[in-house]
Amino acid sequence: MVDAHHHLWDPTRRNYDWLAGLGPIRRPYTEADLRAVTPASATVLVQTVPSVEETLEFLGVAASSSLVAGVVGWVDLTAPDIADRLASLRSSPGGDALVGIRHQAQDEPDPRWLLRPEVVRGITAVAAAGLSYDLLVKPPQHAAAVELADAVPGVRLVLDHAGKPAIADGGYEPWAAFLSSLSMRPNVFCKLSGLVTEADWTRWTVDEIRPYAEHVLASFGPDRVMFGSDWPVCELAATYAQVHEAARSYTSALSTSEREEVFGGTATRAYPLSPEGG
Repeated sequence: MVDAHHHLWDPTRRNYDWLAGLGPIRRPYTEADLRAVTPASATVLVQTVPSVEETLEFLGVAASSSLVAGVVGWVDLTAPDIADRLASLRSSPGGDALVGIRHQAQDEPDPRWLLRPEVVRGITAVAAAGLSYDLLVKPPQHAAAVELADAVPGVRLVLDHAGKPAIADGGYEPWAAFLSSLSMRPNVFCKLSGLVTEADWTRWTVDEIRPYAEHVLASFGPDRVMFGSDWPVCELAATYAQVHEAARSYTSALSTSEREEVFGGTATRAYPLSPEGG
């Protein structure tokens, strides 16, 4: 099993603005903590702040871990020398574990930030370096995400958290139409992740989330869907085990080979990951 999306952080060492008000998870989470809860044999560690320093730290974790097989880091996509910056990351300790880049586009005031020429140029450079690009978007950025997929057909794009549907508000449309549209772009993969925290944290149920998960699977197909725990963010609403069990429930109707894609094969190809891990 591959967990294609999790985080680590330490608020005693770095400020995480987005953790403000999230007391239950505002504490250090380490690779050892992850090992204690995950049944995965390999994981993808994803950036949490726009920081090269954090990315270098994560690459160091991967270098010393048999669990962390890949790192989705951060680099300034608009930097004129982005190719050199990516090369520097790849040549740093643990740099061979760098498999992707992500920027919190969901937090940019401009909903079309992803389509700015300098950003498209940066994402193209990410692909030229052999890396994937993770799309972290909310509804205001959905249209731009579809246009980006068309603008960079040679780039492997990975949609985080299924584009964050408004599950708590019963918001199925227009999210479902967006997902169907994006799935028609063959260069896009989708993470079955982060759904419990888009639902009501205290009252969510597997059946409430099921229509969203099933639409992800029906739209992209198992060979372009990958499981991610979104741990430890998921702890706001559910334990790691509960998230994993819910994903198993959503994929119970799939064949054995299709489940193997969702829980390992897709992530291994999309990033790609080394079979022997980090």
